[in-house]
Amino acid sequence: MKKMLKLALSMGLLAVGAAAVVWSLNVRDEVDVNAPVAFVTSDSVIARGKYLTVAGNCMTCHTARGGQNYAGGLGIATPFGTVFTSNLTPDATTGIGSWTASHFWRALHNGRSKDGRLLYPAFPYTSYTQVTREDSDAMFAYLRSQPAVNQPNQPNTLRFPYQSQAALAVWRTLYFKPGVYQPDARRDAEWNRGAYLTSGLGHCSACHSPRDALGGTRNSLALAGGLIPMQNWYAPSLTSPHEAGVSHWDREQIVGLLKNGVAPGTSASGPMAEVVLRSTQHLTNQDLGAMASYLKALPGASAPPEKTAPPGPARPSLGTNKTAKLYEQHCAQCHGTQGEGIANAYPPLASNRAVTMTSTTNLVQMVLGGGYPPATAGNPKPFGMPPFVLVLSDSEIADVITHIRTSWGNQAGAVTPQEVNRIRANQGH
Repeated sequence: MKKMLKLALSMGLLAVGAAAVVWSLNVRDEVDVNAPVAFVTSDSVIARGKYLTVAGNCMTCHTARGGQNYAGGLGIATPFGTVFTSNLTPDATTGIGSWTASHFWRALHNGRSKDGRLLYPAFPYTSYTQVTREDSDAMFAYLRSQPAVNQPNQPNTLRFPYQSQAALAVWRTLYFKPGVYQPDARRDAEWNRGAYLTSGLGHCSACHSPRDALGGTRNSLALAGGLIPMQNWYAPSLTSPHEAGVSHWDREQIVGLLKNGVAPGTSASGPMAEVVLRSTQHLTNQDLGAMASYLKALPGASAPPEKTAPPGPARPSLGTNKTAKLYEQHCAQCHGTQGEGIANAYPPLASNRAVTMTSTTNLVQMVLGGGYPPATAGNPKPFGMPPFVLVLSDSEIADVITHIRTSWGNQAGAVTPQEVNRIRANQGH
């Protein structure tokens, strides 16, 4: 009996100790929203806030399809349920009209709502915590200048136990540490500006980093590439020369891709096309150049890429003639008989990292659903790709992609009909 009591006491003490650790880590660097802070706004501050809000791509998530700008209501699907974005208009009852600049700063910096409730990381405060107070105040001033929309926030529909604040507190203990970006004294001002935009407002790691079973990312794997949850697009590694590392690119080439959505031999597609459309095309060339400086210097991205990926496992095909005929019938007109592409229109497939990298998810997505680069000021009429979801079977898509990945010097692995079927099913087709 005494042993049982000692065991129960020990377990109780461990539970209390664990709870204390979770609590202490969740109140690190907390913002005192009751402290008096001067908040001065002006036309120039509002204009600056608009620019920063675009840099953070805030409107894309906080505007439902067909809804009012920044009024929220967009459902963001996660592996744990759906999170609905909140109303950021200055409505006093359903928006942020009753918020102070400190409340808004705490949301970005600490991931807490006005009432202190922990926010879900579908709102990327794990990145926004790096935003400075000055920039936060400017963003708040801009949002307060927008038309007020009375639209109540929708409750999230998350499964047990993910809907609880306790579970969220544990998640934050594992994956979140608040802290404003601190410039690296070893780097110049341009690099630091690029690091601030990329890791903070731009929250690039939200897509370009791998996530574990709990949806968390590790700083050591930041920008190392990962599958975007629920969207079934792969955001390639920005640190690998075999995926999307740009250390060997010219600065102008990087700026052009972020500004126009296209660059020699490549284009933005899938979720990245929307990022260019809604955000990066509107940034100044100076800021895009700073991002280019940062991306070119990422660790692990310094070596030039090989022309092809290592050979992958072979699979039985329908035969060289049949796969070549599929390519000739459906692909060669745009991408060339030797995968050479057409300059300023259709990207080459030969020696193309997007074709030969290990993950084939994006290739299958493009063949199934087609797509266009974003329409931008620098590329207002982009050339696109038609969908083949109703034209080709899973086996035919697998064969034509395998043909592309093993032709013209490409030496990448094969694609199976099962892989195509999985992605087709997730697309809802």
